Amino acid sequence: MQPDRRRFLRARLPAREPARRPPNALREDRFTARCDGCGACLTACPTRIIDLRDGLAELDFSRGECRLCGDCVRVCTPGALVAGDIVRSDLRARVSASCLAVRGVECRICGDHCEAGAIRFRPVPGGIRLPDIAAEACTGCGACFSPCPEAAILIQPITECCA
Repeated sequence: MQPDRRRFLRARLPAREPARRPPNALREDRFTARCDGCGACLTACPTRIIDLRDGLAELDFSRGECRLCGDCVRVCTPGALVAGDIVRSDLRARVSASCLAVRGVECRICGDHCEAGAIRFRPVPGGIRLPDIAAEACTGCGACFSPCPEAAILIQPITECCA
């Protein structure tokens, strides 16, 4: 085998971003076994942020935010989204290094869009206030994602960002 070909075959694929499932989703392995890609949750979502990716329901926060209304849960006949007393998301926001404030530019757009009040700005002596997301207050709704001019907000499963 040629060295270039061997190097190519050994190359790792870029890591795929963790899936952002709709509210009340089963654990990932069970969700992927149950979700049949019927699309009922897509049409039930009032903000139209649910899309099918690889045939499975996934949230696309570039389209808007999740209101945690539970409409998608109510129409999920395969049982990949489970009804309960509370509609909850297993997603949380995280600020990446590309954030303007982290780079020394005043910006508070994410905090302005966070109805839960999970994004606060902590003072830094002699510097710009930095965004600080309280994981326990973040609902994972994604309202902060789309308005960010630098795409510096990451919405990830709790196990990826906050464990």
